[in-house]
Amino acid sequence: MKKLLRPLTAALAVLALALPLTACGSSDDSDPKTLTVGFVVDPSWAQIPVAQQTGLFTKHDVKVKVVNFSTGVEALQALAAHQVDIATAADVPTSATLTRSPALRVVGDGSRWQGSRIIARRSAGITSVANLAGHSIGTPLGTSAAYFASNVLSHNGISANLVQVAPSATLTAATQHNVDAVSIFQPYQAQVAESLGGDAVELTGGTYNQHSLYLATDTAIASKSAALTAFFAALGEAGTQLAARSGDAVSAVATATQLSRALLEKILPEFDYTLQLRPELADTLAELGAWAKDQGKVDRSTPLPDYTTLLDAEFVPRGN
Repeated sequence: MKKLLRPLTAALAVLALALPLTACGSSDDSDPKTLTVGFVVDPSWAQIPVAQQTGLFTKHDVKVKVVNFSTGVEALQALAAHQVDIATAADVPTSATLTRSPALRVVGDGSRWQGSRIIARRSAGITSVANLAGHSIGTPLGTSAAYFASNVLSHNGISANLVQVAPSATLTAATQHNVDAVSIFQPYQAQVAESLGGDAVELTGGTYNQHSLYLATDTAIASKSAALTAFFAALGEAGTQLAARSGDAVSAVATATQLSRALLEKILPEFDYTLQLRPELADTLAELGAWAKDQGKVDRSTPLPDYTTLLDAEFVPRGN
């Protein structure tokens, strides 16, 4: 597996990954038709590689430079620094980031993912959620994957040890038995399960389903509104292709994530790729923001924002 994790400064340079979406990592403020997009390499935002590789951005007359990141936390750091115009991130890191960067706006809910799993090792004596008690679960703390694990444990009255493991290290941590289980988003989740083979136990539970969001800077919203509208029009068409599982769409996601087509045929149905931005998302972000404060990811003295005011539905195609 090619390592996707890079230090932030390297991620914002010309990335040397073997992914055709990679591009220059600085926001181009001079051209109102050009958007620099921080893309977390994950099927949750599969509309981006599909739109890029099937010519939908060109069709809608918007130039898109894509910079790859391993986590939404990293992508949001770049966004807050105005090094990209748009970033993809799950709802959990978004809720925390908006407490520190209130000038950012959520401009789209790209997909809802109901496929979160804790991947445990049968050889560690784990065959059910109850068996997680007292065991170690590797996860990137502060992310949607960590929240999912905490949510599962909480709803089952179980205490386990969440251990910091970077996304690109989860495969090694699981297969070398450094942890007893992992909670991680795609594509790593599928890679861990595939590598463990018969030793893998996929555990579900809790109440959390991930919202995969698009955020934009105030600068991009003010000066590149037409480009943002065109960007989301292209993503909407890409979502239609993904829903139909067209051959070109699956190939585009396979190239971007380096997952096999066979594995993607299993994973993609887990996602609802309908673009939307509904008011009730604000309540979800408030709940997740409270969890982030409890976990120390947000200073306890920091008041949570009114997330309703940080949703901008101007750019999502109407009717979604």
